[in-house]
Amino acid sequence: MDTDTQTLDLKAVDAYLAANLQGFKGPLTASKFQRGQSNPTFLLETPEKRYVLRRKPPGVLLKSAHAVDREFRVQSALAGSAVPVAKMHLLCMDGDVIGSAFYVMDHVVGRNFNDPTMPDQTPSQRAAVIGDMNRVLAALHSVDIDAVGLSDFGPPGNYYERQIGRWTKQYRASETKPVAAMDRLMAALGEHMPAEDGQRTLVHGDYRIDNMMFEADGTKCLAVLDWELSTIGHPFADLASIIMQWQMPAGAEGRGLAGIDRAALGLPGDQEFIDQYCAHRGLAGIDNFGFYLAFCFFRMAGIIQGVYKRALDGNASNPERALKTGAYVPVFAENGLKALGERV
Repeated sequence: MDTDTQTLDLKAVDAYLAANLQGFKGPLTASKFQRGQSNPTFLLETPEKRYVLRRKPPGVLLKSAHAVDREFRVQSALAGSAVPVAKMHLLCMDGDVIGSAFYVMDHVVGRNFNDPTMPDQTPSQRAAVIGDMNRVLAALHSVDIDAVGLSDFGPPGNYYERQIGRWTKQYRASETKPVAAMDRLMAALGEHMPAEDGQRTLVHGDYRIDNMMFEADGTKCLAVLDWELSTIGHPFADLASIIMQWQMPAGAEGRGLAGIDRAALGLPGDQEFIDQYCAHRGLAGIDNFGFYLAFCFFRMAGIIQGVYKRALDGNASNPERALKTGAYVPVFAENGLKALGERV
């Protein structure tokens, strides 16, 4: 049994896959992807094929966090849909095999853009990549959740009320010191919450360019990755999460575009991207967008606080980066207050 987030018990994985994955033939080697902070992810290589293994971190975890079974389910349900995902192979919920639950999927050959400015691309290529990112997001929110068997993937009721309650609890459980802006933001979100508008769709929960794989020599999205936070909820949370990221400083942990001449790079402005999304979905526009944006700043602050706490506890996926990321909790909280028009 493996209890280290940085390594993998190859002998155990090899034996399990040989017994349970049709067509699998070792010998097996593995290397850990350093991107991502939540579920440790490994590239598995055999002489004939490449796979990806994504596991829960070992150790004591927050309730409902690191739900690899949910990741496996949603991506399996989306197979063959307009939302590109990697092919799922198997899910192992037996913690005795390698120390935690895991799933195995195909390795998608393509490229990943960690920096939204895409410095090695031309303006037209950047515009095409972001355009396909927008198209896929609209397709995700247009999935017939009943037809793909995901109608029970999230509880009924007000999505934002539920999410604010959940992430407030998660934040409090991983809180390491008081952050006044975060306390004020949590209170203000409840005061600004919009009325229900009837939209209930599949949402990704962490939709951003670095959670996507694109063609190696093109601009088409081949797979949306990292579905841990996916649920049934309100689509504008996904849209606002992109705008949230872009409003962060360039080159920071938020991978933002603040201060960047987007037009010169071929990148859309915030409102242009929102308008493109509305056109894809046949919407006239979005009222009260500041609330959705503030919600995303709040949730990201909660996520990175959890990452920081895991680093202090010694079970973060990427400890050094996790400790640096924790410093951004007040920054995200302050930006959430600004989005609501509240005093920082």
